Amino acid sequence: MQSTRTFTDRIFLFLKGLAMGAANKVPGVSGGVVAFVAGFYEEFIYSLQKFNGKAFKLLINGRFKSFYQYVNGRFLSVLFLGTVVSYFSVSKILDYLIQHYELYVWSVFFGMIIGSIHYIRKDFKDWNLKTNLALIIGIVLGVSISFLDPAKENDNLWFVFFCGIISVSGMTLPGFSGSFILMLLGNYVLLLVDSVNALYDTFADILQGDFSFIHDAVRVRMLKVLGVFTLGSIAGLVSFSHILNYILKHYKSITLATIIGFITGSLGVVWPWKKTVYKLQTDGSLILNSEGNPIVENYKRYMPEISLETLLAVVYIIVGILIVLALAKYGEKTKRKYA
Repeated sequence: MQSTRTFTDRIFLFLKGLAMGAANKVPGVSGGVVAFVAGFYEEFIYSLQKFNGKAFKLLINGRFKSFYQYVNGRFLSVLFLGTVVSYFSVSKILDYLIQHYELYVWSVFFGMIIGSIHYIRKDFKDWNLKTNLALIIGIVLGVSISFLDPAKENDNLWFVFFCGIISVSGMTLPGFSGSFILMLLGNYVLLLVDSVNALYDTFADILQGDFSFIHDAVRVRMLKVLGVFTLGSIAGLVSFSHILNYILKHYKSITLATIIGFITGSLGVVWPWKKTVYKLQTDGSLILNSEGNPIVENYKRYMPEISLETLLAVVYIIVGILIVLALAKYGEKTKRKYA
């Protein structure tokens, strides 16, 4: 599946990486859906499962060029560059937009999920007893997870490593939001906000020639947490890709039906009309993160009343659907080009 891409193709792949990274950071949204709809999901899974014994032998023998070609490095490096850049740029913008235009941001995401369901379902024809059962199981799982209560924050490094494994599930399994699972595990702010900000601040200090952060116990702890989380994420990416590659090869119809159900069931997570419930101190005051912003504990959903704001939110839902349809059209063109 190694392919020759033009400069324009690499730019678009980088942009897809940006979208994937941003989606992975938003609770309820799956980067895997972006990969699926944009037409590079199978190549993504195929490339990840090439990290095997042969790849390891090439690496320890110093055959770096052969290793790079074997694991489809050109594809993965551009994609992951976009994902990493997203965590320090696009996701920051998303944090701002969610804070100030929460209803409209969730409306766009809600529309994107609806568009994704339509895209995956429209070409799926293998409906039978097994796939219908898989669809129902997927819906039940999605709905059940969306109504669970979050746990408390835990910075134990073994638990952080486990969180890393779980967090990348959203990249490899469409509809399964790794960031939402992190919120349920209580470590969303620790791992996707505080630790990332600690790394960002560290880079800024280094560029200014300031190395005083090495004496900052809290900063060092955050960097250690981020390092362990990253190792867990890498382990999760490789292990999930091997499992999914096997499942897609042997149980593709059942897997796709489950994905359709799971995405449908998870619509409740991104329901636009919800009130944000913030974590509170025992005295009733807000608990703030390292940036001084209140920490989200959960969301309470409600049915909207007819108003200009509601109508505008519906428009944004339609915009979200159109974004996915446009991505899907480009993804189909890309797949035909490199078929």
